[in-house]
Parts: sequence; C-alpha cells; structure tokens
Amino acid sequence: MPSEIIPPSVPGVLTPDDVVATARSIARQQEASGAIPWFSPVGGVPGHVDAWNHVEAAMALTVAGLGDEARRAYEWLAGVQRPDGSWPAKWVLGEVTEPGGESNHAAYVAVGVWHELLCTGDERFARRMWPVVRRAVDFTLGLQTRRGEIIWIRHENGAASDHALLTGCSSIYQSLRCAVALAEHLGEPQPDWELAADQLGHVVAAHPEAFADKSRWSMDWYYPVLGGPVRGEAAARRLADSWDAFVVPGLGCRCVSDQPWVTAAESCELVMALDAAGDRDRALELFTTIQHLRHEDGSYWTGWQFENERHFPGDRSTYTAAAVVLAADALADASPGARLFKEIAGRPLGPCAASDPLACGCALVPVANPVRTRL
Repeated sequence: MPSEIIPPSVPGVLTPDDVVATARSIARQQEASGAIPWFSPVGGVPGHVDAWNHVEAAMALTVAGLGDEARRAYEWLAGVQRPDGSWPAKWVLGEVTEPGGESNHAAYVAVGVWHELLCTGDERFARRMWPVVRRAVDFTLGLQTRRGEIIWIRHENGAASDHALLTGCSSIYQSLRCAVALAEHLGEPQPDWELAADQLGHVVAAHPEAFADKSRWSMDWYYPVLGGPVRGEAAARRLADSWDAFVVPGLGCRCVSDQPWVTAAESCELVMALDAAGDRDRALELFTTIQHLRHEDGSYWTGWQFENERHFPGDRSTYTAAAVVLAADALADASPGARLFKEIAGRPLGPCAASDPLACGCALVPVANPVRTRL
C-alpha cells in the first residue's frame, strides 16, 4: 500500500487529522476477522455486518491512509463469498442471521475494488479480486428483469423477490459502471454488463413504475442522482422537488420524511449527490451543518431526533463515519478515487439510452391495424 496517500481536508470544517480520527473510529470497531459491523455492541446489542456497508467502510479506510485495515476488510469479504457470487444479507458476531442475498450488496464490491485500484494502483490486488467481482456481478444480473430493473433479493430457497428497489438499483448502476471499467482495465471486457447497465440506468431515470414505493425514505429521493442515472436539469429538478420534505435547515437530511430525525450518513450521501450534480455550495453548506453529530473521538452519531433532542439511533456507526470520509474526499477532490460519483474511467456518469427500448416499453412498434401499441 503506497504511503503517499494523503487524507482529505475540507477547509474550515475538517482537517486531515480530523478525517483520520474518523477513519480510526471505523478501525476500532473492525472485528478480528476483518469484518466491519455497523457498530460495536451498544447496550449489549451487537451491530450486524452487511457487504454493502462493509465495502463503504473499507473505501473510507483507504482514503484516510489506513491501508492495512482496508485490505483486511477486502480479504474477509473475498473469503466469505458464496459460490453463487452473493453474500448473506446479515451476519452478527460472525454468524449468518439473514441468509438471503441482496443484489446491491453483491454488486457494490465492484465499486470498492475499482476505488482501491484507483487509490493505490495495486494491480495484483485488482487481479486477485477480479473473480470475486465477476461472480458478484453475475449473481446481480441474474436478478435483472427483461424491462431492466434488478430484483432486490434472492431468498435462501433460491426464489427471487417480486420487486425492485430504486435506491438499490441506483447503486447497482454505479457498481456496473465500475465493473465494466475494471473488466476493461484487466483486459477482460464484458459488453453484456455495459448493455445491462444502460438498460438499468434508463429504467431508474424514466420508469418509476418499475420500483416499489419507498418514497418516504430520503435515499429514494437522492440516490438516482448519487448513483449516476439522473444528472443535469433532471437532477436539479429532482433535488428541488423534495428538498423541503427531507432537509431540515441547520440540522441535516432526514432519514424518512415523516419522522423528526436527521442522519449523518444520509446527509453526507446527499452532499455527494449535490456535488456530483454541480451544486457545490449547498453540498458544502450541508456538510458543515452535519458536523453537530461529530463526537470528540472523531466518530459520528448516527442520527439526531430533533423533537426529543436526543441522539437516535443511539450508536456511532461505521457506515456513518465512512460516509463522512467519502464526502470529505469528494468535496476536496483529494484522492484518485474522489470523483467516483462523477465519472468512471474518464467517462462521466449520467443519463443513458435504453439498450433495449422494446423491453421497457419505450419503443412503439407497428401492428396489423392502424393503432400503434406500446409494448
């Protein structure tokens, strides 16, 4: 791991030492196996591990220069991948508690591996992880419908769920773009993955009917922008439409629109979405605002219930700290992976045309009578 990785800073908000302290709060909670749970036991209740948040935490460790800890995280993940390419939805203290495999959890390893390659230039690491990424993407695409959305989970009995999630599919879009870039970099191009990403990105941007209604959750609001399918004027409109529903002035972004609590992770993801959409001023303002959840040891409280004026949830979670570090890096444009939510392999993230417009109903086809039918 190169020693020249320099942690990011956001002038007037966080110093490099502050960012390292936040990353160390993640490392302190890393289990001996290398797994990174949501949080260390709080009141005797242990936090669970899932592959998506584990990868996000590993990315933050790399950005802050904690390379050994990041590599332990990736080695653990590779070691517990199942033959079908998935990971269990949850572990608690090393035991699987929810065996179903979530599509966005599997896909996100591609983001982590591409990010690690960008930040460290370690080709051997990328090649060692390539089979892991390939199996994970194959599992994910095995849940893609003909229309293009990707079902959120395959249950333990092998049956797929009956619906897709907008947040998860927005994340998978970015994951597929990273997987395509990694494949090309390693000389094993996967054109089918690119076509799948095109179709998925189009469905996320243009077909809200493809997804279960989770509109009370702020992630469903900003993730189509953060993941990349929605940019430009469409992103500006989307962010403006629900800004007042989710953003509490002076406090941050709500987790859900109908509850009086803001969360640092959602706020920092919104920071990155704003930054990716070109709204740097509001991104910096929101990042500054959420510092009220910073603990003196560098960790961050997960949330703040502003009617009862207490921390809720009452933990200082690793995924929250990770979101802070990654948002700081995006704002500072510091590491080689800092632009991961803006461009991949030099290609800007953004809207894409459907690779199969017939499948999603966007192509009109002639029939035997004069009436034109949308498939």
